[in-house]
Amino acid sequence: MTGPEVPDLVDRIQAEWAKAYPEFDMRPIGILGRIQHIATASSHHLDRQLEPHGVSRSEYDVLGALTRSPRPLRASEVVSTTMLSGASITKITENLARRGLLVRRKSERDGRVVLLEPTDAGRALVDAELPRRLADDEVALSGLTAHERESLTVLLRKVSAAVHG
Repeated sequence: MTGPEVPDLVDRIQAEWAKAYPEFDMRPIGILGRIQHIATASSHHLDRQLEPHGVSRSEYDVLGALTRSPRPLRASEVVSTTMLSGASITKITENLARRGLLVRRKSERDGRVVLLEPTDAGRALVDAELPRRLADDEVALSGLTAHERESLTVLLRKVSAAVHG
């Protein structure tokens, strides 16, 4: 099992870069490389978990945004909460609607606005998958104490703010 004292893939990559370019500080690779590695591994795992449901990660993200909202959402609201593009949201919501997982309907106040909400089947899919996803996340974080998790959250929030300006 890998631990903090055992070099990992990112250590190897960082060392290779440092050897090839000794004049540069490669420490950021050690941090951001691990964040990217964790995100990629987590995404691949989620893709495998969602495969039996016949939905993609992006489709699940849209259903999740709609399920956790107390009201129907406009497509622009889904864009802001999922980090997907407007064009993607349109395509994804059309596919999900065709498959009976969400409903697209015109706003009663403004007929130009399309409101999105999950169907019972869409909500059931999220209800079925969310506990497994949380359990997988818990396994990934199981080596950290409560204090370490809080510290990591604070630090990653700072990095996220710097990246998003």
